[in-house]
Amino acid sequence: MPLADLLKEGERIMIICNACRYCEGHCAVFPAMEMRTAFPEPDLTYLANLCHGCGSCFHHCQYAPPHEFAVNVPKTFAAIRAENYKEFAWPRFLSRMFERNAIATALVAAGSLALSFLVATRASGLTARHVGSGAFYAVVSHDLMVALFGAVALFVLAVLGVGFLRFWKHTSGGAARPADVVRALGDALRLRYLDGGGDGCTYPQEAPSQARRWFHHLTFYGFLLCFASTTVAAVYDNVFGWLAPYALSSLPVVFGTAGGIGLLAGPAGLFWLKLRSDPAPNPRGSAFAMDLAFIALLFATSLTGLALLVLRATPAMGILLALHLGFVLALFLTMPYGKFVHAVYRYGALVRYSMESRCRKS
Repeated sequence: MPLADLLKEGERIMIICNACRYCEGHCAVFPAMEMRTAFPEPDLTYLANLCHGCGSCFHHCQYAPPHEFAVNVPKTFAAIRAENYKEFAWPRFLSRMFERNAIATALVAAGSLALSFLVATRASGLTARHVGSGAFYAVVSHDLMVALFGAVALFVLAVLGVGFLRFWKHTSGGAARPADVVRALGDALRLRYLDGGGDGCTYPQEAPSQARRWFHHLTFYGFLLCFASTTVAAVYDNVFGWLAPYALSSLPVVFGTAGGIGLLAGPAGLFWLKLRSDPAPNPRGSAFAMDLAFIALLFATSLTGLALLVLRATPAMGILLALHLGFVLALFLTMPYGKFVHAVYRYGALVRYSMESRCRKS
């Protein structure tokens, strides 16, 4: 559907929902909708990114298909979000990755793996046994790791930062108070609006369930623990001069192991739920494939990381390190052009919702 027609459809649905208001207890979308009498493009962008696509409003709606009104908020908002991802992407020419994300992710992953193996092969025999302090750097040099992943990390932060600023300017442009930032952060960390109003989302099917919320928690906090592991390891290396691999009882290994387990269980559960999800509010289009590609890449990154931990003192270490670094590189390179960006824009929408709620109370 062309963007203009898509926005007209979003406006039509919001007008119907605003007259009905049956779903106002499900999430933040409907209270935010009730603060409006008109729905121009910036407001539809804001509401679409406030939506988490849980499907509860669809399964509780008396006007959902096959009713003639054909109200389908999750499907319409998902389509609007897909357009937002391309609109706010930077650089502009890379926005096309959203259209064929699954294919692009596979190609980037293949290229990253090939680069990782090429570097490892040139540095050392992949099947040689390396143990003790600095063993990883016998396969891939320390300076190369820092230069490559440091440059990629800065690029990712720049892309996500530009996208967030574009989203914020398009939907608000106002200044948020620290209290709004903190409240939105709390809502995001608790996944407050992914509970369907209390008894769980109607996901993957019509019956309420908390499964999606818990698998999201495992994935999100697993990611944070892995990030904490990398951060502590950087301090160990650059401040104290302690080289990886570290002892099993060390903070980087403890954080990384716990995070890795979360990034196995969470993505595996989300992948399973995604395949079983009702196609009416969750159509099997390019966005569906994009979600699966991101989940699969998270799982592969964690699996190779845990395998590297278990087999790091064996001749398999070099191969596993090359595999793990390749998947990590692919994850970082595709992160700004895939499902991950929804977390960035949704947080911005939560901040604005906190601002609006505060103003309404005052």
